[in-house]
Amino acid sequence: MEVEIGIGKSGRQAYGFDDIAIVPSRRTRDPEDIDISWDIDAFHFDLPLIGAAMDGVVSPKIAIEIGQLGGLACLNLEGLWTRYEDTDSVFDEIASLDPEKATRRMQELYNEPIKEELIGARIREIKDAGVQACASLTPQRVEQYAKHILEAELDILVVQGTVVSAEHVSKDPSRQPLNLKKFIREFEVPVIVGGCASYSTALHLMRTGAVGVLVGVGPGHACTSRGVLGIGVPQATAIADAAGARIRHLDETGVYVHVIADGGMRTGGDVAKAIACGADAVMIGSPLAGAYEAPGRGYHWGMATFHPTLPRGARVYAGQKGTLAEILVGPAHENDGTLNLFGALRTSMATTGYETVKEFQKAEVMIAPSLQTEGKSLQRAQHIGMGR
Repeated sequence: MEVEIGIGKSGRQAYGFDDIAIVPSRRTRDPEDIDISWDIDAFHFDLPLIGAAMDGVVSPKIAIEIGQLGGLACLNLEGLWTRYEDTDSVFDEIASLDPEKATRRMQELYNEPIKEELIGARIREIKDAGVQACASLTPQRVEQYAKHILEAELDILVVQGTVVSAEHVSKDPSRQPLNLKKFIREFEVPVIVGGCASYSTALHLMRTGAVGVLVGVGPGHACTSRGVLGIGVPQATAIADAAGARIRHLDETGVYVHVIADGGMRTGGDVAKAIACGADAVMIGSPLAGAYEAPGRGYHWGMATFHPTLPRGARVYAGQKGTLAEILVGPAHENDGTLNLFGALRTSMATTGYETVKEFQKAEVMIAPSLQTEGKSLQRAQHIGMGR
């Protein structure tokens, strides 16, 4: 529904996770009967999860542990892991920086050139542990480093930026943008692309031959793109629009392209809402940054935090809440929804009566602005549970 913003300008109403609720159906199920597994291309995962390609979140060690827990983690191939052989001192310094100096110093640290030999070394480190290896590059550097990815036998490539389009236009003849469709069709590794936040962009990205699209522009807890650039779409609406594009693409081609909700999720309830809105899986960052094992020492920052001329991220303190296993699959020792995220997903599906992720995508949702506050005055007053 179009809402008039002013004479000559109207726009759609959009909704985030806090604006909606999942409606229970006429049946319930046993949590043990629920299947939350996910398949993409030739790969099967017990958890519908991709760890976000952020340096404070995913290291080769974390990627291995997430793989062993049943998920997939994406390593940033343009981050600290390919700029420094020994990263411990770099992460120690970032964690110790004063907030006022963090962005400037991180710009300097990320000015270290990428060492091409480390690209293959980091990928092989993950694969040697017997789990699937996933890594990300920005569109500007994909062709430059493609050979190293292939030599290291990467399993899944993510072509990722703040916004990725299927058609980049430049009047500068010296700039030859990545032909995403041509690259994906010829590349020997399945490719996920993103981010996007609209029906039309998601559909165009699906038509490139990508196996999945990342949905999310600016919702991450460390991202400031919405403030710096003024762009973005609340996640519930963005995911639902992309899911609509998936239906049209499936009708047109018979090919199912996965929708991956990227960012804006803090609790198990957020993960459940993302899938109820149509996502096949979720990419999360800040919840994983709170793991004891996370490389960021409790800190979290996005891929654009260290941009040399226009930073669009902040180093935020995510805290250290529990082990990686406790955050993903429990057990939980807090009642605020930030632990056992996928146990919560399983229980949400059981409570509302849906057995698989595909079925749960059809769950009824409603606009519920009072969901976070109704009957929770004591929790809010005491800053516990949902009042934190």
